Amino acid sequence: MQQRADVLSEQALARNSVVIETASIDDLFALYELLDYHPLNWHHNNLAVPRITFSSLSPSWVDDTRRLPVSVKKSLFYKLMMPLILMSNEAILQERMLVESAALTDPKLLELAVKYQIIANNKVQFNEELRARLLTRVDIIPPSLALAQAAEESGWATSRFTLEGHAYFGQWDFSGNGMIPKQQRSELGNYGLARFTSPLASVRGYMLNLNTVGAYQEFRALRQQLRETGQAITGLDLVDTLTEYSERGEAYTLSIRGLISYNDLQYFDRAYLADMPVAFSIAQVGR
Repeated sequence: MQQRADVLSEQALARNSVVIETASIDDLFALYELLDYHPLNWHHNNLAVPRITFSSLSPSWVDDTRRLPVSVKKSLFYKLMMPLILMSNEAILQERMLVESAALTDPKLLELAVKYQIIANNKVQFNEELRARLLTRVDIIPPSLALAQAAEESGWATSRFTLEGHAYFGQWDFSGNGMIPKQQRSELGNYGLARFTSPLASVRGYMLNLNTVGAYQEFRALRQQLRETGQAITGLDLVDTLTEYSERGEAYTLSIRGLISYNDLQYFDRAYLADMPVAFSIAQVGR
């Protein structure tokens, strides 16, 4: 890693970004300390999260984190994932603002309607009914929910699928290009775990999944109700609508609810991206 004392140098600030090729766990701790990035602070209204992305986890990641106390390992997972979750939600909110304000003739509305699977192609004439339907899909995913599902599905970022294909949310792939489980169930077809180009792409794919798939219509309807009545959109309010996310059904949502409550993840729903002049991009986390 670059010299820790120079991370926020004038040159870095001028570029608005710092690229770090490899950051060990000790390097991460030093960077977080420098930025005062500590989840425990969020209990005391210090909710700012710096823009720190990472491209991959090293092959040593599992062994390195196995040596950490459980509380430290969890905290490290939150710190890695929170910027990705908030940046993904930020992009969704920018899309939502466009949907709310754009003229019906704006071609970007059709592009978003296709992306969020409201229409099949951009040959449709956009109207207010389509705008209303689109707004039910273009909305945030509560960070507490995303964190809990990522922890559950990725084994706190230690599963084979997470390390091989940046699969943090256990999304299935029936295209034939997915990562094949060791015990594939033939009755379910030629499926695998979806692979992604980066952890950030995995987060964005997960959010698009919840915002488009028919099985999560109840999730989106309740989220819309919370927004329309001026209530906070929280993981604890929405988690029970995701029984279709896993074959475990209600047992799965109970597990996710337990993760949120036991680990106090509800505080994360109020976190926001820090107003900083510089962002950090780490190519590989671990030795």
